Amino acid sequence: MANDKPKEGGKKSPMKLFLILAIVLLLLGGGGAGYYFFLYRPAESGEHAPAGADTKDKKESADKAEDHEPETYHSLNMPLLVNFPPGSSAKIIKISVAILVRGETGVDVIKKHEPMIRNNLLMAISSIGAEKAKTKEGKQELRAMMLNEVGKVMEKMAGKNTAKDIYFTEFVMQ
Repeated sequence: MANDKPKEGGKKSPMKLFLILAIVLLLLGGGGAGYYFFLYRPAESGEHAPAGADTKDKKESADKAEDHEPETYHSLNMPLLVNFPPGSSAKIIKISVAILVRGETGVDVIKKHEPMIRNNLLMAISSIGAEKAKTKEGKQELRAMMLNEVGKVMEKMAGKNTAKDIYFTEFVMQ
């Protein structure tokens, strides 16, 4: 009976070793998958970006995508006609404009909100005055004011301003 002592350094079964190895691999794989799904999310470009990525980067990439949209000219249907008060150097001014917009959606916004745009442009022409509208600097200032007004309307009504520039296609003062 002296030989019935249990051995201290006995062999471990290969099945137990395989089971431990499988559990460790599953935990590592699950941890990696959890990290990927919880800390990464799809970006707008189809690539994956960290969840803590700055929204400024996303906005810049969206702006770059918008820059690839074709630019289109849209002329307002009727010319803008403004009467100046008596005593001004001109009685009336007639201006036709074409607006350069980025993308077809910009043209749709201008068409949809043309009454509001025309109103704001008429107010801008009235505020510049006949004397100032005669000079080159006055016309450039008027163009800047008009572009600003179109941009305000687009921003207010569509959420983004796609107006790039505004051009006079007719400018008559009498």
